[in-house]
Amino acid sequence: MSVMRVHVVSDVHGRADALARAGDGADALICLGDLILFVDYADHSQGIFADLFGAERTSEFIQLRTAGRFEEARLMSAGLWASLGGEPRDHIERAVREQYTRIFAAMPTPAYLTYGNVDLPGLWGDYVRDGHHVLDGQTAEIGGLTFGFVGGGLRTRYGTPNEVDDEEFARKVEAVGAVDVLCCHIPPAVPDLLYDVVARRFERGSEATLEAIRATQPRYALFGHVHQPLAARTRIGRTECVNVGHFRGQGRPFALDL
Repeated sequence: MSVMRVHVVSDVHGRADALARAGDGADALICLGDLILFVDYADHSQGIFADLFGAERTSEFIQLRTAGRFEEARLMSAGLWASLGGEPRDHIERAVREQYTRIFAAMPTPAYLTYGNVDLPGLWGDYVRDGHHVLDGQTAEIGGLTFGFVGGGLRTRYGTPNEVDDEEFARKVEAVGAVDVLCCHIPPAVPDLLYDVVARRFERGSEATLEAIRATQPRYALFGHVHQPLAARTRIGRTECVNVGHFRGQGRPFALDL
């Protein structure tokens, strides 16, 4: 019996160079979102914010957010956007489109994609190519197994572009139903999977996903979002829960043999 290999990436954040090689040796690629890079917490000279306002201002902005001074960060950001003239969303969309042009051109085929919390889903249709399958609250058959996809994130104080209410997220999880492999951008609500040891904070995870895993017991639950997790994997019953890694930082996919 032949083995099918699937490569899985998440949190690409602009790494078009590595993404172009991410499908090498695999029969298919799965991408769990966060394709764009708005702010790079590791390198303050990278990302849309730095391109528009410079590394020094980006460092100030990151320091405020890291310290939990979100209102000050919001006011600072508003002043910077006002200095550009016009609507901030127009500047952001122009920069995002430039990144999406590079990312989707590099995206291997076949690829099965869902959205991250920093993505702009409304723009994806302009860039997907033949062999790119975008799914959210939907399933696909890959290698004889059923894969379910749930994109986006839950509401947070960070206010990233693709956050949804808990009820909407739960509806997408319910729509996917029982699957062999559950693919989400964010983890299930397990504390060790949610704590980022570098950022030193908990990210939000999904209670609905956790309940679905307990109830349906897929073979795997795959996710990203937390860049440096306290625990990269755990088991819930028979389900192997795996953070597939911070692709921007690592530049290599998680390999799944089916």
